Amino acid sequence: MQGKGDMRIKIIAQSLLVSGMVWYEAVGQITERILEKPPDSTEVTKNDKDLSNQKDLIDVMAALVKSPGLAKHNSISKKTGRIHFSAAPGLGYTLSTGFAGILASNSAFYTTDSEDAKLSNIFADVVYTQNKQLITHIQGNIWTKNNAYNIVTDWRYLKYPQQTFGLGGHTSLDNSFDQDYSYLRLYQSVLKNMGRDFYAGAGYSLDYHWNITETSQDLFAISDAQLYGLPEKTVSSGFNINLLYDNRNNSINPDRGTYINFLFRQNLTFMGSDQNWQSLRVDVRKYYRFPSNSENVLAFWSFNWMTLGGNPPYLDMPSTGWDPYNNLGRGYIQGRFRGKNMFYLETEYRFKVSRNGLFGGVVFANAQTVSEWPSDKFEVIAPAAGLGMRVKFNKHSKTNIAIDYGFGSDGSRGFFVNLGEVF
Repeated sequence: MQGKGDMRIKIIAQSLLVSGMVWYEAVGQITERILEKPPDSTEVTKNDKDLSNQKDLIDVMAALVKSPGLAKHNSISKKTGRIHFSAAPGLGYTLSTGFAGILASNSAFYTTDSEDAKLSNIFADVVYTQNKQLITHIQGNIWTKNNAYNIVTDWRYLKYPQQTFGLGGHTSLDNSFDQDYSYLRLYQSVLKNMGRDFYAGAGYSLDYHWNITETSQDLFAISDAQLYGLPEKTVSSGFNINLLYDNRNNSINPDRGTYINFLFRQNLTFMGSDQNWQSLRVDVRKYYRFPSNSENVLAFWSFNWMTLGGNPPYLDMPSTGWDPYNNLGRGYIQGRFRGKNMFYLETEYRFKVSRNGLFGGVVFANAQTVSEWPSDKFEVIAPAAGLGMRVKFNKHSKTNIAIDYGFGSDGSRGFFVNLGEVF
């Protein structure tokens, strides 16, 4: 349980879909083998040969169903236009959501056959819970031919009751308020290759919250959100400038390389925003093989989210677990800490457990701090740590099922599940 019994919605959508996604991927592989000519031995890349002794869940499924076509999963090669599609329904339960029904899909493909082609990906899901929470989500990262342009999409609609704990680092899990709202997010950016691994571009960002309500068991309690300002509706609308450097060898599960992203956002009233305000996100990640002759990885992540001017709406402030992939702050419930500025640092050591690569493990530690309100001073650092296991879902993309247990301060603790690494 996370945060005295609560867990993120994300756990439902990703942990309980595993069996269905494996089956769907298995069916997809068999179908592709029936429809296409089997690859000649010369088509198998060096990387494919290296993977012949490695195992993933698709190999396990091949052994269970004894399918010769699926067993050729070892020799899959990169092909332009070939879509690897997975989809499955699921059912989940947590104390915070009740029962939930999920339908999720993932499509991965290449737009070019070149050796350095980057993998494009589109993810979509729909979740409905017993507590009348509705989450729909489309997230895409598409690379055009020769990696000339990167099209980044993040569209969401949420009907989302949640807990909020106030502003700053001196808040407590025992002093929360219940919020409810509808939320529309439309983020769209296009980046152009400026040479080698550098990209620059611009886009549009919209955060629209409406039907916002807040309640508490204490009828006389006044929340930080009410003191800061919590109207029934808020709109943040403006343009963004995006700078990216990315030379990782695999964006899903890198074992070396660097990722640096600067995202400046200017919200403007003439574009529909309630007020003018500016923010800057700086996302830095670094990966090393450690020891250098092993497949183990030492990874570092720094995520800094700052308000440069103006006053963002309460629900648009930097907050635990509200980064683009909802992964920030393992060990704490989503929204646990909130402020106008946030600094975050995490390190993780990833190591193999089985020689065939099917099982692995991680240990991690992180720390976050948010600015107090209204002083904007940093006074509290909230640490967390944990460990987890990895199960190889697809050895070609190096996609793992990540199952982690993290614990933080003030009794916060819980399981965290991802399809893919946290960062």
